[in-house]
Amino acid sequence: MEAGTGSLLRSPTPLPRTPKRPIRRRFGSSIISLNSGNDYRGPKPKTNLVADWVSNNDDAARSLPIYAGGVSLLAVLFNRTASDIALVADASSSQSRADLLTLGLAVTNILAGLVWLSIRPKSISKVDPEGVECRRMRSDLPETLVSELLWAWESLSYATCCRSLVIVYGGRNVLQIGFAAAASDGGEAVAVDADKLIQGSLYRGVMKSGVQSYLANLALYPGKSELPFLPSNTQAVILQPLGDNGIAIIGGDTIRGFTASDQAWISLIGEKLDATLARCVDNLSSSQDPVLK
Repeated sequence: MEAGTGSLLRSPTPLPRTPKRPIRRRFGSSIISLNSGNDYRGPKPKTNLVADWVSNNDDAARSLPIYAGGVSLLAVLFNRTASDIALVADASSSQSRADLLTLGLAVTNILAGLVWLSIRPKSISKVDPEGVECRRMRSDLPETLVSELLWAWESLSYATCCRSLVIVYGGRNVLQIGFAAAASDGGEAVAVDADKLIQGSLYRGVMKSGVQSYLANLALYPGKSELPFLPSNTQAVILQPLGDNGIAIIGGDTIRGFTASDQAWISLIGEKLDATLARCVDNLSSSQDPVLK
């Protein structure tokens, strides 16, 4: 009995281990290996040779219609000379009518090439703000709000084309940082007049709509005169409402420099700043002008 029990409790002989094979699945007539990374046969990016050549040889591509038109004119003249046909057009001759049509197409090609050479897209580049750097902040702000305002400025100036940031909340100028217009009487930065800004059409329009307003090319908007505290060559401006009580004015150094992702991100930052400012605005003094801090 004991011998039988011992034989029952004896561990079974381990089975020999077989090497693992890559898992393969069959789809129709093709076999796909899931464990192999070197057998990828998926779609590969295609290269457009014509588009690449045009982008690398812009001047030559714009001149092609002129060359084609010139060659066509020479070919028509050579054809008439070699065929012993008079250079004077004869309406009764089918050859003359064909040559006139070819001449019209050649001239059209030459004119198209001249238009292509004269019309070029305007290059957009960054500009150096014409103003002075400033850092004005109310002295009665709590440390938590100060750190959040500085975080917003550093994030915007690092990740976007932002070069100026002004925040007006609760009828008070809370922050003015970055580049600002220089005063005519000296090197000081032009201060933000919160009362005058609130009465302007830009502020009232943004607060009425409650959504972000993007002035992609500030020079084309007459409301530029309502932002005298920004550098004179500010290229683009975003007006971001901060709830129902304030606005953030973000100036950039590039025309259409703020992308759609930047605008969405700035909207989220505006919501965060509004939540923080709403908790601290009641503790601020009634002074309008911020104190350098």
